[in-house]
Amino acid sequence: MELAHSLLLNEDALAQITEAKRPVFIFEWLRFLDKVLVAANKVDVKEKQKKLVEQLTGLISSAPGPPTRKLLAKNLATLYSIGDTFTVFQTLDKCNDIIKSKDDTPAYLPTKLAAVACVGAFYEKMGRMLGSSFPDTINNLLKALKSAESQGRGEILLSLQKVLSGLGGAAASCHRDIYKNARSLLTDRSMAVRCAVAKCLLELQNEAVFMWTTELENVATLCFKALEGSNYGVRVAVAKLLGTVMATALMPKQAAVMRQNVKRATLEEVLELMATGFLRGGSGFLKSGGEMLKGGGSVSREVRVGVTQAYVVFVTTLGGQWLERNFATFLSHVLDLVSHPRATQTHVEAVYSRRCVSFMLRATLGGLLGEKAQIAAGKEICQAISKQMRAVEAVVNDISGENKAGAGDVSASQHVMVCALKELGSLVQSLSATASPLIQEPSVGLLETVTSVLLHPSMAARLAAAWCLRCVAVALPYQLTPLLDRCAERINNLKSSPEAVSGYSFAMAALLGGVHQCPLGIPHTKGKLVVSIAEDLLRTAAQNSRLSLQRTQAGWLLLGALMTLGPSLVRYHLPKMLLLWRNVFPRSQKELEAEKARGDSFTWQVTLEGRAGALCAMRSFVAHCPELLTEDVIRRLMTPIECAMTMMSHVPAIIKVHGAHLKASAAMVRLRLYDILALLPPKTYEGKSVTCALLQPNSASGSGALEHDPSSIYLRVPVGEAIPGPLPLGVSVIDASVALFGVVFPHVSFKHRLQMLDHFAECIKQAKGVRQQAVQLNIFTAVLSALKGLAENKSTLGPEEVRKSALALVMGALDNPNPILRCAAGEALGRMAQVVGEATFIARMAQTSFDKLKSARDVVSRTGHSLALGCLHRYVGGIGSGQHLKTSVSILLALAQDGSSHEVQTWALHSLALIVDSSGPMYRGYVEPTLSLVLTLLLTVPPSHTEVHQCLGRCLGALITTVGPELQGNGATISTIRSSCLVGCAIMQDHSDSLVQAAAISCLQQLHMFAPRHVNLSSLVPCLCLSPVAASCCSGLRQQRQHCNQSVHDLNITETGLEGVLFGMLDRETDRKLCSDIHDTLGHMLSSLAVEKLSHWLKLCKDVLAATTDVGGAVVFEVQKDEEDSEKKDEMDDDTMFTGLGEDDKSKPSVAPRWVTRVFAADCLCRIILLCENADKTHFDLAAARSAQAKNVKGDLLVLHLSDLIRMAFMAATDHSNQLRMAGLQALEDIIKKFASVPEPEFPGHVILEQYQANVGAALRPAFSPDTPSDITAKACQVCSTWIGSGVVSDLNDLRRVHNLLVSSLDKVQAGKGSSSQLYSESATTMEKLAVLKAWAEVYVVAMKIKKEAESKPAKPVRSGDDDEDEEDLGTDVLPPDSLITLVQPELPSLSRLWLAMLRDYALLTLPAEFSSQLPPDGGAFYTPETIDTARLHYRSSWAPVLHAVALWLNSTGFGAGVGQEEVSSAPSKPPGLPQGGSTTIKTFEESVKDRMHLMLGVSIEFLCFPRPEEPIEHVMSCLRALCTLLETPCAKTHIADDQLLAVELLNVLHRLLLTRDPPAVQLQVTAVVQETIRAAHDHLQRQKTAKEEDGEKDSQASLGEGGDTGELVPGKSLVFAAMELLVFILVRHLPQLNTRVKESPSHVPLRPQRLPEKSARLVANAVSILAELPSLCSPAGSMTILPTVLFLVTGVLKETAVKTPDNSVPVPVAAALQSIKTIFTSPIARMESVQTQWTSLVRSSLASVLEYSQPDESRPDMDEVSMLTAITLFLLSASSELVGVTVLQKGCMDHFRNALNSSDPWVQARCYQLLLSVFQHSSRALSTPYIHALAPLMVEKLKAVERSRPGTAAELQAVQEGIRVLENLVGMGEDQNRVQLLALLVPTLVSYLLDENSISSAPQVSKGLHEFALQNLMRIGPLYPAAFKIVIGAAPELKTRLESAIRANQASSKAKAAARQAQPAVQAAPTIKLKTSFF
Repeated sequence: MELAHSLLLNEDALAQITEAKRPVFIFEWLRFLDKVLVAANKVDVKEKQKKLVEQLTGLISSAPGPPTRKLLAKNLATLYSIGDTFTVFQTLDKCNDIIKSKDDTPAYLPTKLAAVACVGAFYEKMGRMLGSSFPDTINNLLKALKSAESQGRGEILLSLQKVLSGLGGAAASCHRDIYKNARSLLTDRSMAVRCAVAKCLLELQNEAVFMWTTELENVATLCFKALEGSNYGVRVAVAKLLGTVMATALMPKQAAVMRQNVKRATLEEVLELMATGFLRGGSGFLKSGGEMLKGGGSVSREVRVGVTQAYVVFVTTLGGQWLERNFATFLSHVLDLVSHPRATQTHVEAVYSRRCVSFMLRATLGGLLGEKAQIAAGKEICQAISKQMRAVEAVVNDISGENKAGAGDVSASQHVMVCALKELGSLVQSLSATASPLIQEPSVGLLETVTSVLLHPSMAARLAAAWCLRCVAVALPYQLTPLLDRCAERINNLKSSPEAVSGYSFAMAALLGGVHQCPLGIPHTKGKLVVSIAEDLLRTAAQNSRLSLQRTQAGWLLLGALMTLGPSLVRYHLPKMLLLWRNVFPRSQKELEAEKARGDSFTWQVTLEGRAGALCAMRSFVAHCPELLTEDVIRRLMTPIECAMTMMSHVPAIIKVHGAHLKASAAMVRLRLYDILALLPPKTYEGKSVTCALLQPNSASGSGALEHDPSSIYLRVPVGEAIPGPLPLGVSVIDASVALFGVVFPHVSFKHRLQMLDHFAECIKQAKGVRQQAVQLNIFTAVLSALKGLAENKSTLGPEEVRKSALALVMGALDNPNPILRCAAGEALGRMAQVVGEATFIARMAQTSFDKLKSARDVVSRTGHSLALGCLHRYVGGIGSGQHLKTSVSILLALAQDGSSHEVQTWALHSLALIVDSSGPMYRGYVEPTLSLVLTLLLTVPPSHTEVHQCLGRCLGALITTVGPELQGNGATISTIRSSCLVGCAIMQDHSDSLVQAAAISCLQQLHMFAPRHVNLSSLVPCLCLSPVAASCCSGLRQQRQHCNQSVHDLNITETGLEGVLFGMLDRETDRKLCSDIHDTLGHMLSSLAVEKLSHWLKLCKDVLAATTDVGGAVVFEVQKDEEDSEKKDEMDDDTMFTGLGEDDKSKPSVAPRWVTRVFAADCLCRIILLCENADKTHFDLAAARSAQAKNVKGDLLVLHLSDLIRMAFMAATDHSNQLRMAGLQALEDIIKKFASVPEPEFPGHVILEQYQANVGAALRPAFSPDTPSDITAKACQVCSTWIGSGVVSDLNDLRRVHNLLVSSLDKVQAGKGSSSQLYSESATTMEKLAVLKAWAEVYVVAMKIKKEAESKPAKPVRSGDDDEDEEDLGTDVLPPDSLITLVQPELPSLSRLWLAMLRDYALLTLPAEFSSQLPPDGGAFYTPETIDTARLHYRSSWAPVLHAVALWLNSTGFGAGVGQEEVSSAPSKPPGLPQGGSTTIKTFEESVKDRMHLMLGVSIEFLCFPRPEEPIEHVMSCLRALCTLLETPCAKTHIADDQLLAVELLNVLHRLLLTRDPPAVQLQVTAVVQETIRAAHDHLQRQKTAKEEDGEKDSQASLGEGGDTGELVPGKSLVFAAMELLVFILVRHLPQLNTRVKESPSHVPLRPQRLPEKSARLVANAVSILAELPSLCSPAGSMTILPTVLFLVTGVLKETAVKTPDNSVPVPVAAALQSIKTIFTSPIARMESVQTQWTSLVRSSLASVLEYSQPDESRPDMDEVSMLTAITLFLLSASSELVGVTVLQKGCMDHFRNALNSSDPWVQARCYQLLLSVFQHSSRALSTPYIHALAPLMVEKLKAVERSRPGTAAELQAVQEGIRVLENLVGMGEDQNRVQLLALLVPTLVSYLLDENSISSAPQVSKGLHEFALQNLMRIGPLYPAAFKIVIGAAPELKTRLESAIRANQASSKAKAAARQAQPAVQAAPTIKLKTSFF
């Protein structure tokens, strides 16, 4: 293939490859040429042009296939338009000659077609340049058209279309000829030709004025005729032609009008013409006069659908603004269509016409109008409805009967009503909350109008009105409860009117069905109301025969609707329902027999309707309340159901007696029975026989309507439908029986199965003609359903005879002429093989088909059996059918090449695709032959056979999947396969059929997934944006987003890019699936592009959000075509002013973004913020952002757009639409959270959000208005608390604005339950109240935090600014630290009470189900028992902050000490909302503490035991913080220490939490809780000890503490053990090296100690500190049990974390470990005699370990010797007595000190001197003396050596100073008689440090420092020991002279020195090393 990539065709390569591959090679070359010609250098092209033209024209006569000729023509035309045009006429003549040629053989056809294609392409590309030659060409083409066959006709017409488009107005002379020749072909028998004519005429009407003036009627008639017997493609093309011509007739294009004096058609004329098509079809006006008078047959569906589509095209072409202006006319016209008697001759036809009209309205109104215009349209529809209703009322109330014609009007009006109401409902539902002006405006009176239709005489109209009300309620949930109340009231008042009972019950049922779409629900009492109305209706049904039927139906309908409210509500009414159900049916067999004899036809009708209703309510119950279906309930349901089954067998007899009008009612009972049986588990009715109604024929596709089954008004609408459309009763019964048959069949005995199958075979034999087909279809559906049931149940078909019978049934149908039956038979065969699952059976099946296919020649059996093979493989799977693979594939490949029948090709290819899919890798051997077949067919099958191409696409996709990831390889075969796949995709992408294009896209997706490097998707993006295939493409784009990103940048589709186009599509598209795909695509583009192109995306969102809905027109996404286009555009401008259709012409104003799109944009905003956060923190740092912006112009950072973000959130939060308000508040919350801490660089101490506080307040205020839904108020509370707690606003007065909103809502909460009139369910109130309490809790938590921080700070606030700022300024700026708490303080008494009540509720609600009897019967403080399930969720989201707040409150008030009593005593007067314990005994303080502790700990431990994975981590943190706060209080400490098991339980739960939750913050918080628990235990132990001491039991103290006398700690009861477990887990988690098992494992590689991350270090430090406290909780024996472990861990941590740091700081864990060593060794246990020996050995072995760890070791080069030395010193100081005289240890310690003194690091030396000093000074001389003897000489040597190498750095100087200090101390410690010797060491050393006066001035700073230090010390020592000093100085005269000269020099410069010293930092005077923690 690579050889094909050259400018000229590589003829040598072509000659070498096989014949079969040549077409592919040529196509690949043409593809390459197509890309390269446009980009190539013109000079190159001109050089090679001659040769190229030769090669290309040569190809014309080589019989190229369809895709090849298309490319060939395109390339030739491109070549001429780029290169020279000298020879173009020669080439044209050549083509014309080929076209003229008389050769009609099939072999010559491709050449002719290629020539035709070339002619078209030339004219399209060069147009007027070809000038005068066009008349000949056109005549030539028209001549050829007359004699051509269908493929040629299609090609010639498309070529003519191109000629016309190229020439434009210039070809006017030929327009008439073309029109005359083409029009007759509109009714051609080939559908592809009809499409081509329609496209050609569409092009013609651009210029040919006569088409939409004089010939307008003829064009219309032609189009109507063309629609008869048409397929989908034709309908689309013809509708486009018709609609466009009509639109042009109404509003002609400027240019054409100016040329000729044209009479314009009026709107009435145009609509009248189109109506003719809709009502009368293609029969025309005059031609069939006679037949018209006879009232001839009805219009075919194809015509009606086509005309409907044409209406839509017509309106779309004229555009949204036109529709807005003329909507009234359009509406009345469309509604007249549906009221015309010719549109409604039969019921089915009427339903169909209604669907057509509804489609017209939805497609135009829904897509073209903006929200404002839609509201206006809604008003128009209302007026139309009320006008109709007035007419109907006039007829109904006209008793005198003058208005005879009226009855017809009423029946016609029902259809108008249905259409109008349906559209009104859809309109309101799509507008959602934006529709409120439409509902509220009194002049429109929408609700009155719609409710008036509930009394319409026709049921269809009543149901439509009910549906419309449901839509209103779903769109505006606050209307739901009032509407229900109104309907209930009307039913009660108008009980005597049958229409009212029926209509209002429909409305109530519809409203109840809508509740599940309103998250806030309805009050629980409404359920009771509905039950009482329904009961009343059923009770009074028998009283008045005129109303019996309606009342019965209404009662059961309401009960069925009630069930949709779900188990929590139905639970209360279940006993009553079971009773009602039992009473509808006879109790016993006897009663059944008896009732057969009684009754007249009317009572039977009522009875049957009642039973059908009861069964329907039962079905609704089973479907919506599965939780309530216990064994017992099912048993009680089965009684009436069994009775119904028995009754069904009697019904035929009853119908015989009482007349056929009962058939419908009986069928309804049957339908309901089947429905409920299919839902119940089959074992409940095993052994009962079920007869199935499979044997009626059916025919009612597409005629779903609400009146067929009123119960559907309350059921869930199936996905993808806007409104339920149940099929007619007969069809529904059959469907239900098929479904039930599938459920029952697997549970029936084999004998019964055989009987059924034989019965079926018999039925098929009996039936004749059309009926036979219908019966067979039903039977097959049932058998398939049964086989599927068997496969799902994993059961078998049965013994041989059952199989035989089934097989006979199936095999007979495989060669049935009806294709649907053949499909069903093939499927059934596959399913049977799957269910039987025996190799022999499969082989037999396969063999039968093989034999048949080899012998049969007829299309029918070849298609049937080839499908059978495919299904066999598909259902048995690759492994089961592997042995037949070769034969199957070879047969199917042969069939697929059968060019004589495209049908056979299609079926064979479909089967092949199934086989490839199911065989998987086993197919790998057949990939190459299959692939080459697919390519050959793609290159040769005419594009008009789309089914073949679709199946080829399926095959290609399956083949790509089979080869899979191998496609990445570079072997020769793989490259060939890959390039073949790419060529296949390219051919399909160019196909005209959208499904084939979709297949190409999905193949490319697959390829891209397996071999991304080899697929370039950029060509896809423009096609995705502009083609109507967008549906498949959007899902395509979703997966290819990474790749698309690069290409999107290059493609300037519009200024807003692809994303702008997609946002625009969201507003025009009405298809939900497509919209969700667009959402996904945008989401993916956002996540990969938004951060780089930030301002672009923000602007997009802003434009969408800011779009006001004031104009019906629009926010125009301006289109900027690329520059090179613009010249051409100018000349076309005037011509194209008015043409074009919605899909192609994007420059029309689009619709203002609808609320759904704006909600999506607000969500995008939140996602952008999140993406920026994850991408880079500079997005949230203004100073950094500004500097980045200054450096880099492109730098686009979020913080710079803050004002836009706030503005967008504000716009969204204050919109009409509730969903948008939610999204806006969410965005606002995100913005506050993310930006709260961003400082404002220009005003230090302020944050950037401060300037937006007015916006935030204004955005929140509307959410607290009384009529706002609870969920929005709840969200707003959340935002309030975030805002107040964020610390942005520091001025109390500013905060008050937002704070007052919370205060007002708190008042609402305190007002108790029944205060406000209720619109929503109680759980909505719960949600709102809890949100308020949660918000307050969050604010309180923040306030307490600020207060605590303020208390711990120094009293006077330190200014961070410059010191020169005025001091007075302080007062205004820095708030008193407790400011926020002053806002909360006044509310605290009531808040704390409400909080505690809420926690009590929560605690009860979290009880497991088995304790449900303990729940209070009348609910809790904030929930009612009925809404308990939904309430749980609200509590779950808000308890954690409340728990934390309560803990803080208890902590700050000492467990509510002062508050407690008053609360309990005043309880009775509290609002009834708070639960009382029944008795009002006043609890003591201790009891209340205990209660509260139990509540708090219970809630916390219950939650921490098992936090759900979806619980936010904040809840876990809040809970832990609350525990920590709680345990800080003394009351709580005593409580938890008294009950040790409680503490153990707490620690165990925390340990489990650590195992499941990773974040370090959580783990740190856990250690804090553990610390508090341990402290509590510690305090408790101390109290016990002091108590014992007071009692004088000194000796028994030993056994106090854990472990007693034995030292045993019991797991599960021991607190110390639990704590150890938890702490060891933390330590080993962060320092795995501590685990000895790890070291012993063979795979262990010793790790080098590393610096732990900061949080881990803190964790380890906390753990070590707590460890050290544990021994003090034990008795001496117990502490001996744990100390070895504790010491092992502490020394281990020391070893692992003692790592040098660059700044010589001590790591936190090391400090903690050192502190712990000190704590342990200074603890009182050391002085206990009982454990002395153990203790001593412990101390010694610990020191030995430390010594061993601190050996210098090459694996640990960066060990921190200082920390190790410190540890050794701590041992020596703390446990001196145990260590004296242990020589081994002593030697080890000395070696370490020695190494440190010899260290090259001055810092180590300095620390070593300091530590030695502390050892030398130790009070126990026995300890210090050996060290002095061993180490002092070394020190003196080191210090003496300094004279030769003076210190060069401050650190070295410091080391010397520390050393001297030790020496001085030694001098001080020595006895008087040794003074002289000691001074003789010190003084000369010091003197040697002095400089002489000559060198002092030039000496470096450090050296001078040493000199001064020495001098000062000498001058200080002299006076201290005068006698000894004199002796030493006197002994060495040179010392004396040096000293004296230094003193003189010093005095001389002392003044200068004094000045100098002041300015110098006092570093040298004091040691600069201070340990962070003082250990000594």
